[in-house]
This record gives sequence, C-alpha cells and structure tokens, in this order.
Amino acid sequence: MLNGDPASTAGSQPAQGHASGRTISFAQPGSKTRPILIASGKGGVGKSSVTTNLAVALAAQGYKVGIVDADIYGYSIPRMLGTDRDPVVIDNMLLPPEAWGVRCISIGYFVPEGQAVVWRGPMLHKALEQFLTDVYWDEPDFLLIDMPPGTGDIALSLSQYLPRAEVLVVTTPQLAAQKVAQLSAAMATKVNLPVRGIIENMSWFTGDDGVRYELFGSGGGQNLADELNLPLLAQIPLMSALREGGDDGRPIAAVAPDSEIGKIFHSLAKKIAEEMKPKKIFSAALKVN
Repeated sequence: MLNGDPASTAGSQPAQGHASGRTISFAQPGSKTRPILIASGKGGVGKSSVTTNLAVALAAQGYKVGIVDADIYGYSIPRMLGTDRDPVVIDNMLLPPEAWGVRCISIGYFVPEGQAVVWRGPMLHKALEQFLTDVYWDEPDFLLIDMPPGTGDIALSLSQYLPRAEVLVVTTPQLAAQKVAQLSAAMATKVNLPVRGIIENMSWFTGDDGVRYELFGSGGGQNLADELNLPLLAQIPLMSALREGGDDGRPIAAVAPDSEIGKIFHSLAKKIAEEMKPKKIFSAALKVN
C-alpha cells in the first residue's frame, strides 16, 4: 500500500472528514469512535510512551482501541507495543498488527530498520490519508493519534481529516516545556478541536531512599492547566520500568497494572472513558407519508 502520486495532494485542502474525496468513517457524526490526538509542543516529553500505555489501559478495560502513529519522522509505537508482524493486505485494505489488545499502524512497518524517512509534505499527507482510509480498524471505541511534536502541517491536516477529534496535551514540569505545550493547545483551539486536559509526564523520581525528587522542577503541568482552565488529568513519575517496558515492547500498563505507574495509567484511562464522555446529541426526523 502507501501508493499513489503524492504530488497530487500538493496545495489542496482536504474536506473535513474526508481524505482525497474518500469518507473517513470515524470522522462522521454518529460514529462511535472517539479520535483523540495526543499532542505536545516539543519532543522528548514522553508523548509516545503516554499514548502507548493509555491505549493499553483502555484496551484492558474492555474497549476496542487503535493507534495511528502520525509521528512519521520519529515513529516509535511499533517498538513500544512490541508488535510481532507487519500489516497484512486483504481486499485492498491493511489489517493492522495488534498487541496487548491494541491495533496499530505506523510508517515503521513500511521502511527498513534504520532507514530515515525523507519525505516532503505531500507524501506525508498521503501516508496519513491511507492510515485513515485504507486500514481495517473495525470501528474502535478509541483511536489515539500519536502526533509529531509542534504545530506543523500534519497537525493541521489531521484537524481537517478528523473534525470530531479531541486533544490531550502532554508536557513535563519545566517552564520551557510548559510554554511550548501551550502552543499546541492554542493551535487546537484555533482549528476548533476541544482540548480535554493536560498530562504531566516525568513529574518526579523516587530514589532508593524513598525520597521524591523533582528533577525537572514542579508545577508546570498544573500551571498550564490553570492558564488554560483545563483539568490536570495525570502526573506520571519518571521510572526506569516505564522506559524499559517501552524498549522491550512490554508496556507497563499491561505487564504491571498494579504498580504505582500502572495504576496512574489505568486511572487516566477511566477518566477519559467514563468521566469525559462527550455529550451525546440526539436528532430525530419526522416521517412524511
């Protein structure tokens, strides 16, 4: 897959909920799927780790979950999930790999290991279009999109492809990360996507002496949440087990759900699934005989 002439998309603006004239099913009103963009202003804040463990926690609670790895240049979700096969083509559709109850699509499945993705904008958008239209997602309850850092073209296109999407912003405690994360929230607001809350990663480290050390400062996530009048949904500690789980394809939310950090991810999943349900809008049509 991942074919077609990328130049054909240059200079064009996709219709909302459509890609290259094709309807994106879970972007339409009435779809049960909740697309959620996991965004950050800068790299290195652990956004992909948050995406992976949140997805696994949602799946463990009985939901059908998919991940779109939209960080084309810096893809990492396949390794973090530990998927053991490539996508399979069936009837011109991609059947995505699945691990820990989560389906995933990523450019990492289509390029040799160690090879850089060197694409211009139109090819990036073509790949994203196919991730949304040519993959058999089987109507997930949640589709998490692991965004690239910043507020570039991919973020803008996804806001047009997925006009029903919600946004979660990941930051770390330090002021620099907070200020840049604020730009991601501002962009979401500008394109009319609701920001549902802030997730602070790397909030503290607990040493062998049992003392909590705030290596990157404190209060950044709460300050950002207060400035934007949003809830601070979770504070995630800095733990080697989280990093090791990502390196080994064994997400901590799956293999250690009762650990301190596992409980945080499962609590976060419950908040998003149960406490933050979008309001349902009911409509009725009169039959005229």
